Amino acid sequence: MKIKFTIFLIFLAAGFAAAQEFNDIPKAWKWVSDAEVVFTYDGTYADSSAFSVDVRSKVRKVGVKAPEKYSDFPVKPDGAVNLTYSPDSTKLAFTRDNDLYVVNIADSVETRLTFDGSDVILNGYASWVYYEEIFGRPTRYRAFWWAPDSRKLAFYRFDNSNVPMFPIYSAFADPEGGASQSQSPKVTDLALGGSLSETRYPKAGQENPKVRIGIVDVDQTVSDGKVVWADFDEQQDQYFGPPFWSPDSREFFVPRMPRLQNTLDLYALDPSNGSRRHVYNETYKTWLNWIYSAIFTDKGLYMVREFETDWQQIYFLSYDGTDFRRLTDGPNWNVNIIRVDEKKGDVYFTAKRDAVAKQALYKVNKKGNIIALTDPSYNATGVTFSPDGKHFVASYSNITTPTRIGIFPSSGKGGERLVADMKGPDYDPSKYALGELVYMTTEDGFRLPGMIVYPKNFDPSKKYPVHVDIYGGPDTPLVRDRWITPNADNQWWSDNGIIQITVDPRAAGHNGRKGLDMIYRQLTVNEIKDFCAWADWLKALPYVDGDRIGVEGFSFGGTMTCMLLMQAPDKFHYGVAGGGVYDWALYDTHYTERYMDMPQSNPEGYAVSKVLNYVDGYPVTYGSENENSGKHIEPVMLKITHGTGDDNVHHQNTLQLLDELHKKGKKFDFMIYPDGMHGYRGYQGQHFKAANREFWKKYLLF
Repeated sequence: MKIKFTIFLIFLAAGFAAAQEFNDIPKAWKWVSDAEVVFTYDGTYADSSAFSVDVRSKVRKVGVKAPEKYSDFPVKPDGAVNLTYSPDSTKLAFTRDNDLYVVNIADSVETRLTFDGSDVILNGYASWVYYEEIFGRPTRYRAFWWAPDSRKLAFYRFDNSNVPMFPIYSAFADPEGGASQSQSPKVTDLALGGSLSETRYPKAGQENPKVRIGIVDVDQTVSDGKVVWADFDEQQDQYFGPPFWSPDSREFFVPRMPRLQNTLDLYALDPSNGSRRHVYNETYKTWLNWIYSAIFTDKGLYMVREFETDWQQIYFLSYDGTDFRRLTDGPNWNVNIIRVDEKKGDVYFTAKRDAVAKQALYKVNKKGNIIALTDPSYNATGVTFSPDGKHFVASYSNITTPTRIGIFPSSGKGGERLVADMKGPDYDPSKYALGELVYMTTEDGFRLPGMIVYPKNFDPSKKYPVHVDIYGGPDTPLVRDRWITPNADNQWWSDNGIIQITVDPRAAGHNGRKGLDMIYRQLTVNEIKDFCAWADWLKALPYVDGDRIGVEGFSFGGTMTCMLLMQAPDKFHYGVAGGGVYDWALYDTHYTERYMDMPQSNPEGYAVSKVLNYVDGYPVTYGSENENSGKHIEPVMLKITHGTGDDNVHHQNTLQLLDELHKKGKKFDFMIYPDGMHGYRGYQGQHFKAANREFWKKYLLF
């Protein structure tokens, strides 16, 4: 019997091994010539499965090696932060203890460029609010930029002296973090194993860092005082955006906004003396965004702006500011410029244009005609053009189509050459619960997308509980028509008989500036209306149990989840809120004031958007549940989670919310994650998932 059972397991395992539902597909690709593109499965371009395709001969070669020139830094100075190659790969720039340095790769000789770095003076290393809100976390605080000629280095100098310090206590020692007392944030080990992180974090209405912009010629002998400083008044209440060099290295372009963020000015700096030349001005009735998607050519700048048509458009701006033209029209959003062919007058870009929840690749010619180069019924990503611009590679998918990778002619004429297809020969979509796009129109005419996933073996004659995923923050959609490979996590809801739906409000960007501008100076107000409209839409479905609708969100989604259970507990009965902002006066200046203005100028808006002011509306107090129902399940229940190490949305928000809930005798669930950041990882992430599943089983499956 034991032998037979063993043989059965062998055959069973062989059967599973033989099934091939999904193929591995390349992780990345790059062109190595006009005709040859190399694909890698692990990102190294040195893996044994890497291969190339020649678009002319159609030949596919396996085992091709095309690693980057340097897989690691050839020189690693002690304490170096953000090592960055010069364009000619002869030098590395970096910061150490908040001063800026350059090291020659050939002889490892270091040159110090600044001399006043401290825990409050940061040269080439971003102050927190710039790192989080302007440059972005992928920059890892880097605030210096090589000129294309590799001879000059520009940097931002931050003075945090008057920026309030926010302490974040840890119950654990952090000797590594405390090794450099001049690095930001400053970390100090405390007695009995604890530590304290001191971050200069300006909350709404508080003082921002003062910024100077310096340029250094690294080929000259540098000593203190040799930095060329830009002609800006650092005492003004202002922000400087992500800068860029002109292709010839003769000018350094710096965007500037006042604190109110409704005016954008672009200046060209002379690296030799710091003088500035005004190039461009833009104003808008609510707020403006920085110039992020742009391509720089010999003639000028191609950029994406959204001040004129309620949608994003591509513009050309000459470097002297005299030639400014709009190149596109129509309902474009999430526009990203990929390539410019100035000789032909063609601009290639990805955008959500023909569909709100997925993007395609488009080309606009010099006459303003726009054509799609990828099928708009799929979400196209990873677009990479050959050096001569005649071909491009793209991956594409949608909710029900596994990812494919193809090579396409950029002319738009001729067919695709399929390179890889995730769908295997044994793929059976009927085995999985896959998403379906749905739409809801608000009373005032905004058409909003959602993605719904029904349980397996769905029976429309039955009543099902619903789990709603939300975020709600400005221009941050959750609904995306793209492939997500089925796994135990995303199939969990279906496996447990729960309808899962992800929905967006008008502020997500699907409706352009018309939807976004309505949230100005009153965050959460219209978002609550839209999410409540989604609840009504769900309740109107004959197979939805309207008393078992749960909602979950993190960060801005945590804010919204609390608001919904406090302002609309008749629509959303259960919720899990993580890492939320519960008083916008506790969040940072740049993000909050962009949408809300300063608290001193908009007290009404801050009050109406403050979660703490709605605790009375949360209906559950101790002893308030219906004990005669026999269910012993609260009709409404809120769970709140937060990480104590969160440097983005401080744990302070949740502590103040808990205090208000305690004052009002409210009953709720709560989970704290020691040193947890803005999103729980590792064992904390596993605990968070397991605990939440238990919560949802208790309240949605009773």
